[in-house]
Amino acid sequence: MNPLLIISFLISFLVTLFAMPFWIRKAKSLGLIWNDMNKFHHPKNVVGSGGLMMVFGFIIGTLSYVAMNTFYFRTTERLIEIFSALSSILIVTGIALLDDLFGWQKGGLSKRSRILLVLIAAIPLMVVNAGESTMMGIKFGLLYPLLLIPIGILGATTTYNFLAGFNGLEASQGIIILTALAGVTYLTGNSWLSIVILCMVASLMAFYLFNKYPAKIFPGDVLTYPVGIMIAIVAILGNIEKIAVFFFIPYMIEFSLKARGKFEKESFAEPKPDGSLELKYNKVYGLTHLSIYILKKFKKKVFEKDVVLLINSFQLLIILIGYLLFIV
Repeated sequence: MNPLLIISFLISFLVTLFAMPFWIRKAKSLGLIWNDMNKFHHPKNVVGSGGLMMVFGFIIGTLSYVAMNTFYFRTTERLIEIFSALSSILIVTGIALLDDLFGWQKGGLSKRSRILLVLIAAIPLMVVNAGESTMMGIKFGLLYPLLLIPIGILGATTTYNFLAGFNGLEASQGIIILTALAGVTYLTGNSWLSIVILCMVASLMAFYLFNKYPAKIFPGDVLTYPVGIMIAIVAILGNIEKIAVFFFIPYMIEFSLKARGKFEKESFAEPKPDGSLELKYNKVYGLTHLSIYILKKFKKKVFEKDVVLLINSFQLLIILIGYLLFIV
């Protein structure tokens, strides 16, 4: 990995950083303002769909990496994989933007439409037969591109969207998981993929500066969908499905808890005038609820930042265990 390639990360970070204020001004003029649901009285004062600028920064950074490879290092290796990944991410970004614009509080796209449209985003990876058709010693042949890739894309993209709703949560989780996967791909000899991953991490870091508590901007599906599909893409192109699935354990737990509530219960808490949070329901229907429940055992008052910190700490623990099981 040539140190010159750090330029790609810087471009991703800086493009996102300088694009965010523009998006905040533009979104306000268009009335794209959402309620901050974990603040008392749910004030409608935060710009939505900021993830669009994150994706923009990531795309520009990744294309700068391609340009350096093509014109400076004189190599076109891995271009097919990179452009198929970018195509899938751009498709899912368009779908997510539609979902955001239709209004998440009004249900957005129907569940059936969302599933069908996200499956379309798997097509670029299917047609180039990305990854290897052998997993855990089993040779899947054509079933891998035609069945397993769409399932992986759909599962990661839609499930990553479940664990959300708290300032800084979606972006910080993306930073943690993708950085860990970049380390795995580097250690397994796929440094080219590590660079692409880190371009998204850099963009997420710039976005996080505006999304951390108290948030000036919300990510929207237009951030969670691209991050979710990126995790699936890395697993496929890096042939690291096992460890990627292991890192995704918190989201599997989130899925099961959401299923308990028939996917109708919201992840939000019940905010109090002093900024502290209480459980919204009598039962636990998500990791955010579980975090509040656990924190209440140790603290009299639980705040939004506490919940995000606990979930991120749990994710880091899962990643550490994953490295010990699969890498060391």
